[in-house]
Amino acid sequence: MATKTGRNLGIAAALALLLLGGAWIALRSFAAGSEEVEAAPSAVADPTSRRSLPAGEVVGMTGHHGSHVWLGLPYAEPPVGERRWRAPVAAKPWSGTREALAFGGACAQFPSPFAGVEGKPGEIRGGEDCLYLNVYAPKLEPGAMPEGPERLPVMVWIHGGGNVIGLADFYDGGVLAARERVVVVTVNYRLGPFGWFRHAALREADASPAERSGNFGTLDLVRALEWVRDNAGAFGGDPERVTIFGESAGGTNVFTLLLAPQANGLFQRAIVQSGGTFFDSVAAAEHWSDDAEPGHRRSSNEIAAQLLVGAGRAPDRAAAKSQLAAMPPAELASFLRERSAAELMAAYRPGEGELLLEMPRVFADGAVLPAGDPLARFARADGWNRVPVVLGTNRDENKLFLFPNPLYVRRWFGFVPRVRDPDLYLATADAMSAMWKATGADAPATAMAQVSPDVFVYRFDWDEWPSLLGFDAGTFLGAAHGFEIPFVFGHWDLGRRGRFLFRADNRGSREAVSDAMRSYWARFAAAGRPGAGRDGGLPEWSAWDPRPDGHKTMIFDSPAGEGLRMGSEPVTVAGVVASVAKDPRLATPKARCWVYWELAARSRGFERADYEKVGCADYPFDGFPWD
Repeated sequence: MATKTGRNLGIAAALALLLLGGAWIALRSFAAGSEEVEAAPSAVADPTSRRSLPAGEVVGMTGHHGSHVWLGLPYAEPPVGERRWRAPVAAKPWSGTREALAFGGACAQFPSPFAGVEGKPGEIRGGEDCLYLNVYAPKLEPGAMPEGPERLPVMVWIHGGGNVIGLADFYDGGVLAARERVVVVTVNYRLGPFGWFRHAALREADASPAERSGNFGTLDLVRALEWVRDNAGAFGGDPERVTIFGESAGGTNVFTLLLAPQANGLFQRAIVQSGGTFFDSVAAAEHWSDDAEPGHRRSSNEIAAQLLVGAGRAPDRAAAKSQLAAMPPAELASFLRERSAAELMAAYRPGEGELLLEMPRVFADGAVLPAGDPLARFARADGWNRVPVVLGTNRDENKLFLFPNPLYVRRWFGFVPRVRDPDLYLATADAMSAMWKATGADAPATAMAQVSPDVFVYRFDWDEWPSLLGFDAGTFLGAAHGFEIPFVFGHWDLGRRGRFLFRADNRGSREAVSDAMRSYWARFAAAGRPGAGRDGGLPEWSAWDPRPDGHKTMIFDSPAGEGLRMGSEPVTVAGVVASVAKDPRLATPKARCWVYWELAARSRGFERADYEKVGCADYPFDGFPWD
């Protein structure tokens, strides 16, 4: 039976998926039309980057894009040993001058080309000592720091990766900082079972309600924002104008910070790129999978049982379950914290066909994340940390996930992609991507607009990719998940793979869209409204208007498309479901049920119970794919 998959890959995934199966060798034939990328400058301390922070003196360097850069700054004590599964605490001061010239450690995760973390399957990359951040700021002399109202907006980037993979290092904020005059901060936070693990044995009497929640990754982000509040001024930033922005799981984490009372007052604007408001329940996090209210197959109790078996303390799950029921909480907590990172991660090893590790994460616990429907809270003035918000999705989000699926795409000679049924592929992608906009942007915007006038929605449409080995990437990948990220960050040096997508013949159109997106993002960070961009020369981006004839969405497209423009058509769950029923590309009941199945299995807003009601009795859910 299929499960809802994490929709959390970023631009690293987009590039990696294009080049799976050995296609890298064949793609070398495109080199004549590709753009070369300059090597990054060596890490040499720049005396003009010396800054005095509350924790001590620090010196950075001049970055690849002309900004100052400070890498690997600790914002919390390492959450290791007895600090595993506890709320983060501020990092200790240092003596002397810290050279911030290298990234801090990545958070523990399984290797994945989607996250830019290399390694053999099943290996553990990174570690638990990973709570570091990076700062990019315009290059300024120490005596030229802006003061008072001249201080610069601060933008804090939260990376994606399903909250199980990813790292801040991949995202260079130098262009955004230098050209738009903002301070950019990129943050690591605990991932997977280190970031989200809720068990009764860990709820010690002296633990705060937040610490008992199990949402440690969320609390890391709160602690990072506290660091920004206390340190932004040293880099010329304004701690009263902090924008949080993130993509995919990072966008979901922005939603969590909008809801978390612990984050109140730590940021003044928020941008959600391809996020979602669907969180796991406490039951999913903790319960046994065969309880009356079942937990996830990788709930904390199921994992604890696996660890007992793996440590030789129980012969099987049933015996482990009995032991766990009898163990004093303190003994079990010690046992869990004594497991090595490798032991713990081995209990979560991805199954066959899992793009991302499937486990419960981001819990609606009632302390860090309020229980109940997030949309209902967004519709209440006192239900969330009410600040101006930008929300958006990409027009073709789900094409990224259909592309590697052999049900949709076969590969000649192991790597040359060919779509099996173009009509079915495009109809499925269109429905799933529209559902993402309905649930990840339009529905939250409609709720927020009831209590806030400063809600703005976008859709990213740029799709001028080259044809690769006869594969029409513009049509069959288009504006897919994660593809907007380099446009926001304003540079294309994404490694050797990127050179074959970002080519001379699409440079003009992508730079035009990138300039516009950066300008709107920076204006929003500065003023709380994207307006007509930083310099006032772009089309006016109107706030979300819930009236039937009101403007709804800023569309980012190239001049060869329809260009930048406001659109007025909202997307709803009911509208997406109705569109499948009348889509002329789905000429048979089987084809329509195929798309409904994909919506129920892999999207949000349409569940298995809904599938049972749309006339697909001849195509049982558990029988997919059907002959």
